[in-house]
Amino acid sequence: MDKGSVLQALGQVGTEEAGEVFREYLRGAAREMLVGVMTEEVTRLCGAAYHPTRGAEFYRAGSADGYAYVESRRGDIVRPRVRQRKEEAATEEVALESYTAAQDASEAQRLLLEALVAAGSMRKVGKVVHNQRGSSKSYVSRLWQKVGREKFSELRHRSLDVDTEGEPRDWLALMLDGVSLAKDLLAVVAVGITTEGRKVVLDFELGASENVTAASALVARVVERGFAPSGDRPLLVVLDGSEALRKAVMKHFPKARIQRCLVHKERNLKRYLARRDWPELNDHFDRLRKAQGAQAALEILRELDAFLKRKNAAARQSLHEAGLDLIRIHLLDTPSTLHRSLLSTNMIENTIRNFRHSSGRVNRWRVETDQAARWLATGLLSAEEGFQRLSHYGDLPVLLAHLKTKRDCKNLGALKEKLPDWLRKEVPQVDEVEDNVLPACVGAGSQAICVV
Repeated sequence: MDKGSVLQALGQVGTEEAGEVFREYLRGAAREMLVGVMTEEVTRLCGAAYHPTRGAEFYRAGSADGYAYVESRRGDIVRPRVRQRKEEAATEEVALESYTAAQDASEAQRLLLEALVAAGSMRKVGKVVHNQRGSSKSYVSRLWQKVGREKFSELRHRSLDVDTEGEPRDWLALMLDGVSLAKDLLAVVAVGITTEGRKVVLDFELGASENVTAASALVARVVERGFAPSGDRPLLVVLDGSEALRKAVMKHFPKARIQRCLVHKERNLKRYLARRDWPELNDHFDRLRKAQGAQAALEILRELDAFLKRKNAAARQSLHEAGLDLIRIHLLDTPSTLHRSLLSTNMIENTIRNFRHSSGRVNRWRVETDQAARWLATGLLSAEEGFQRLSHYGDLPVLLAHLKTKRDCKNLGALKEKLPDWLRKEVPQVDEVEDNVLPACVGAGSQAICVV
């Protein structure tokens, strides 16, 4: 199709068909350009056509049917052939560099994988890419398995102490959350935040439940790969409330500062309350998220306790179980601009929500294979590509300084007399500590311990 015929065709079709006519013209032009490039390469190797050099190393050997990818679509072409003279009158086929490059299927494979993610079904990929050659269900399935294993290896083995450019990383926070994939299949996902506000998917561990063994294996692996805060600064850890995750973290980071996810705790308390009481509960948690400083957060926590005392004993006990870990960020005098990011594990849940968009049509997770690991690694790395820096990351130096000076323990010492009895038992005893160096208090309720 030349320029004249394409202009004539465009004048005879409607708007919807005009785009396809023009794209077909472009594909034809690209094929012609490819033939021209291959012809030029043959001329460079063999000399001018119809004037062969006697005894030359390379010579033309006719043509053969072949294929090339144009606009990510595989199409048939006629390729020139060149042979090379070897010793003892032997010859061999020469692979043209231009033809080899034209057979690169990486872009087509990328579009097939994007189509799979969009369609959510191997069977529907062909419809998405107009049933082009190489889009069969079996081919896409093999390609997906291959790419999934590559993604899993990339996620599991990349170094965490340096970034992709080789620059050292300093870690500020760790977020852990359990994600249910099926009845007996759960993934514990870890996301890290650097001191510069960069978010990174660290790793995940699959198991039948959110147990200590799986969580400890995950934390041990990321530590081995270089995940740790610099110096003696405590690590900030945001958890969903799982005791298994807490134990795993404290095993490897005994000085860690634990912040309980407020979204999980609010959701948990609603189970004990009548629906008519939910708006008032929401109001308490909204105020807690916006509160600045330890004293303001403590006042709201006291009001929340009084509210639950009138409503439900089990809900109040659940609040007491979380204890000071509900306001650890406030005790550190963290700027309120960072509360939205650090008072919940929504960062992980949003990542998993994107993953479920593509994996939602998986009706059966085969736990005896690496299926779940492949899907999860591919989904997590894809979500990571869309990560933005932490909102208001410019305020992170304040939090870093307060972590280093153990501001939370100093605030607890100052507020000790104002604490209710159910919180007072978590405050470390500082009278016997020399030089006013306050110990780091970790744990919740009667499980609290102090580490200098």
